[in-house]
Amino acid sequence: MAPAGDREGYWGPTTSTLDWCEENYTVTWYIAEFWNTVSNLIMIIPPIFGAIQSVRGGLEKRYIASYLALTVVGMGSWCFHMTLKYEMQLLDELPMIYSCCIFVYCMFECFKTKNSVNYHLLFTLVLFSLIVTTVYLKVKEPVFHQVMYGMLVFTLVVRSIYIVTWVYPWLRGLGYTSLGVFLLGFLLWNIDNIFCDSLRTFRKKVPPIIAVTTQFHAWWHILTGLGSYLHILFSLYTRTLYLRYRPKVKFLFGIWPVILFEPLRKQ
Repeated sequence: MAPAGDREGYWGPTTSTLDWCEENYTVTWYIAEFWNTVSNLIMIIPPIFGAIQSVRGGLEKRYIASYLALTVVGMGSWCFHMTLKYEMQLLDELPMIYSCCIFVYCMFECFKTKNSVNYHLLFTLVLFSLIVTTVYLKVKEPVFHQVMYGMLVFTLVVRSIYIVTWVYPWLRGLGYTSLGVFLLGFLLWNIDNIFCDSLRTFRKKVPPIIAVTTQFHAWWHILTGLGSYLHILFSLYTRTLYLRYRPKVKFLFGIWPVILFEPLRKQ
């Protein structure tokens, strides 16, 4: 149930197993947690353009799947925070597991021949996803989901550190930026959970424009969305380097990072 004092709106009573610090239906009657909802746009729109760019560039389908999986996570999170319904919570949380499994597959297949398929790894990750889904639907314990998600993220971190330490040291900037942005989001997520009462009290005492900046769960969405996007760029950069493309990170409008590719190098 929602914390005491939270309102009900268009979507009715809360049925999710999680409570967040943003007060419900304070901005509009149609969105339960407004800022926690709209902050998901960073996980929806940029990855769609990344997927389109990957299709146009003839890149492997696993990277198209990575971008689209991040979009699905953003859409699921949007639906969850908009409604605070248990079914939408699952639409948020389970794709987090599935998308990370795709990321893991991409990272461990960076140094294989083009369009190769590792059926053993694929089977292992699909089995892991099925087990996590089955258990989570049974126990309905958010901590279980968080631990499983944390295991996948830890695997990605270890693999990334290996690549920037032993294979492509010049990718440290991109790799560590991705990790640092994600960890900052995780820090703010914890602050939002631990100090919720103090944050709510503070928001009532300051102008709305300042109160909005303390919606740390929304910042979690923004920073982890950006961190995940940068991780895909890092994985894609690593892969295309191995395939002897000439990837370059460019900034659209001087702000948003994308990868551009030059033709395949001649052997």
